[in-house]
Amino acid sequence: MKPSFLIASASSGSGKTTFSLGIMRALRRRGLSVQPFKCGPDYIDTQFQTLAASRESVNLDLFMSSPEHAGGLFSHFSDNAGANVIEGAMGMFDGFNGWEGSAARIAITIGLPVILVVDASSTAYSVAATIYGFTHFKKDIKVVGVVFNRVASESHFSFLKKACADVNVSCFGYMKKSSDLIIPSRHLGLTLTSQDEMERFIDMAADEVERHVDIDAILHATSTQPKRCSLDIPRLTATKVAVAADEAFNFIYKANIIALGGDVRYFSPINDIRLPDADLLYLPGGYPELYADKLAANTSMRASVRDFVESGRKVIAECGGFIYLTEEIDGNPMCGVFPLKTTMRESRLKLGYREVDFGNMVLRGHEFHYSRVEPSGSRPVTTTAFPQKNAKGIPVESLTYRYKNAIAGYTHLYWAEHGISDIFKS
Repeated sequence: MKPSFLIASASSGSGKTTFSLGIMRALRRRGLSVQPFKCGPDYIDTQFQTLAASRESVNLDLFMSSPEHAGGLFSHFSDNAGANVIEGAMGMFDGFNGWEGSAARIAITIGLPVILVVDASSTAYSVAATIYGFTHFKKDIKVVGVVFNRVASESHFSFLKKACADVNVSCFGYMKKSSDLIIPSRHLGLTLTSQDEMERFIDMAADEVERHVDIDAILHATSTQPKRCSLDIPRLTATKVAVAADEAFNFIYKANIIALGGDVRYFSPINDIRLPDADLLYLPGGYPELYADKLAANTSMRASVRDFVESGRKVIAECGGFIYLTEEIDGNPMCGVFPLKTTMRESRLKLGYREVDFGNMVLRGHEFHYSRVEPSGSRPVTTTAFPQKNAKGIPVESLTYRYKNAIAGYTHLYWAEHGISDIFKS
């Protein structure tokens, strides 16, 4: 038995991330080893959680993987932790199809109690109805208590506590309304600030949790034995894998890296001269558009990547990695593998779950970007294009491309459950 719980809320923007980071750091200060998890496909929250807990965060997603796989990930990574904290996504019951894939579903799949974070900025006793609804909507959900966010005063909090008492739900405390406790937004959801800035924010959140939240009560209420599931991640063997990892490319699922096998060699497209010796190149997503000038300036690396592709060796490039393989990003020359050009101008957000049919296998993932690509006109597009569907099975505009053995597109793929090698056999 150890403290293990999921943090959920009524909607996005309620304060889940702030409370999650604060409680993780507060538990670390108590000497507990904390294993963080994130519901859904988000990469940025997991980076923040890794800082807060000093332990790499793991994504759990019920569209991209099966319940058995998600449960196995939790069992595997939670084993030697002193406490396990999962941050939900969006509202507690928001999924890809009704409440399928939601934080609530993950809580049931793993067998976890839930702490509900409630934004109290524009309400008082009326939250009783909200809390009652969330605790009774699905009988298999165990909401053990509430933490209020954006509380104006002790007087305000007294109304909120009474609301909890009158619906027989524990109140664990609150976080005050403060501009210091707001994570600024960016064009892909949460911000990617400097590590020093983020450390200061996490410490402020932890200070607030320690001041106004009953941590002992949380530890007592959430001490539980979650369901046990086995984990089987198919791994590549006898394969040297080069993985781009720097400030421009860092959207990586931990489980995907495990599936790449034991010989993973990290490199920086910004700072290194050439690729490491490898059989497979993985260019993950990130923010190459923010570092386009530096990527363009590294001509030897761009040539090394282009030569790797032309040699017929295997490449997987996702979103940011994909646009690095186009000819340019708003005038900054890139690798030129695909006769496409990328622009951030007049672009609109494209997001959602995706299913990519590679012919002999199907992989799931998600798309989330503002950039767009269009033919450059420099040469004919002589590539294979794989069709994609959204979570409802409806075809979408975005495609995944193949040139020789380079597979690239906007979709961030999840291959930790079914492996990756078969996509090159299509």
